[in-house]
Amino acid sequence: MGGLSVADARLKVTEPLRRLRWWIPSAVVRRKLPRQFVMERMPKHSVGAEIGVWLGDFSALALRVVKPQALHLIDPWKYEPDPAYQKSQYGGEKGCGQARMDLIFSLALKRFKRDIASGVVCVHRSPSTAAVATFPDDYFDWVYIDGNHQYEFVRKDLEAFYPKVKSDGLIAGDDYGHDGWWQGGVTRAVDEFVARGLGEVVLIEDSQFVLRKKGQAR
Repeated sequence: MGGLSVADARLKVTEPLRRLRWWIPSAVVRRKLPRQFVMERMPKHSVGAEIGVWLGDFSALALRVVKPQALHLIDPWKYEPDPAYQKSQYGGEKGCGQARMDLIFSLALKRFKRDIASGVVCVHRSPSTAAVATFPDDYFDWVYIDGNHQYEFVRKDLEAFYPKVKSDGLIAGDDYGHDGWWQGGVTRAVDEFVARGLGEVVLIEDSQFVLRKKGQAR
């Protein structure tokens, strides 16, 4: 747990939610939330997926803006002890340990309890490369990739979800153009994906990328 008790970890996780609860009523009416412009690109009442959920802030934004028919939330909520993840949110001292990941998962479930009960939200606690096998081809109108940022994982997510997205559907994600602890893995994987002719750039802005799928599912 990196020196933190479960109680300390709970406070560390829930404090941002407290701030969010007080901030939303006044701030949302004044200005758009970060990354909202990405969700505004997605078709209303569509079927989407978010890979890498954490506490579900972006998931909540997707629900509010897109009003999806179905939203699949995919995340293993797994602590990574490998030194490569020391500076990530789910590794090293910041990650604390698996107990914190379990707590974050339980908070996400609680946050979307009503949407899960209504059938709009489906939570997949699984690595994305395992979860993808549960979906048919040409299923998603859009996917948003914000999971493991290392090059090989982003590349696998792009390739694995490509056939699951409808022709002319959208593939988007976070942290394009940033080096970070992942050493530019997002940018490299996305650039290679585009260079292979699999995606057409719709938007690159504020570290976000939005691609339109080209061709039929393989």
